[in-house]
Amino acid sequence: MKCAFVTVGTTSFDDLIACVSAPDSLQKIESLGYNRLILQIGRGTVVPEPFSTESFTLDVYRYKDSLKEDIRKADLVISHAGAGSCLEALEKGKPLVVVINEKLMNNHQLELAKQLHKEGHLFYCTCSCFAARSIIWKSGRLVSHI
Repeated sequence: MKCAFVTVGTTSFDDLIACVSAPDSLQKIESLGYNRLILQIGRGTVVPEPFSTESFTLDVYRYKDSLKEDIRKADLVISHAGAGSCLEALEKGKPLVVVINEKLMNNHQLELAKQLHKEGHLFYCTCSCFAARSIIWKSGRLVSHI
């Protein structure tokens, strides 16, 4: 079972949760071969309804004591650009897509994502471009298709 894990850490990032759980995004994720999507939604107000079909499962939770197990099991991590979340995924060697929260003032998240992308560690985008982008793990590296 191929799994994608989405985390917003201890914050709320409703735009990311709404974007990734939209029907077109779910279809794209499933079409890329993922059978399971786990959403860690933090203190957000967008709470997608979990579901399970023969070919796809959506799980949703707010917090756990540790995200290490979900990150370990994930084939792809989609995260806000919090330093802790990024480093935890990268330390586990997971392909990482960082979604920038454009609503933050003095956006340090964008600076971090740009630098880590420049060094070849991740891809980054905004919620507005997430659904239009296919991100896949191919031949040992993360590949982005627009």
